Amino acid sequence: MNKKLVAALSGGAALMLALTGCSEDNGKKLNDWAKSFCDPAQAPFKQIQDANAAMQTADNGSTDSKKVQQTDSAAFQKISQAYASLAKSLQQAGPPPTDQGKQAQANAVKELNSLSKGYADLQKQVNNLDTSNKLKFADGLRDLSNGINKLNKQSEAAFKNLEAGDVGAAMARQKGCQNQAASGSPVATPSKAAPTPSKKS
Repeated sequence: MNKKLVAALSGGAALMLALTGCSEDNGKKLNDWAKSFCDPAQAPFKQIQDANAAMQTADNGSTDSKKVQQTDSAAFQKISQAYASLAKSLQQAGPPPTDQGKQAQANAVKELNSLSKGYADLQKQVNNLDTSNKLKFADGLRDLSNGINKLNKQSEAAFKNLEAGDVGAAMARQKGCQNQAASGSPVATPSKAAPTPSKKS
């Protein structure tokens, strides 16, 4: 079977916080707030990255479709749980010390919970794919990648907003929030390999 078309968000994509408008004399409060979120966030960030890596290496071109399905399903479940954990960590951290921090926090929590639900839905979809025919299964994975692309676009825009603010700078100084994709890109892109016929497993 062809290389899988499914890819997941990398750890940095979880930073959905469009938090801006920080005062310049608020550095210590910002750093304290960032630490209160980023320290517990480190584990779910790693969980997202590990799940993403598992999916990208699950199919070597001849892997049994059922095995790929199981790997993807487990990965989607882990990613969904990780985003739910990030939303909880953000709620517990409280709003950042900015003029509009309360609203920004509420929006970010809503976004993270939405991503959690999105990946739970993807898990249900991959569980329902037909693994008896590799070409049909590959087509199903391509359809799933459309859902992932929507999540990618949604998160990428919010991540760019975050990078522009002082809150983003404070978070970037925290070890727990430094597990981000290279070059500031928060998303992984689906493979563009076209499905090709293969021998039976």
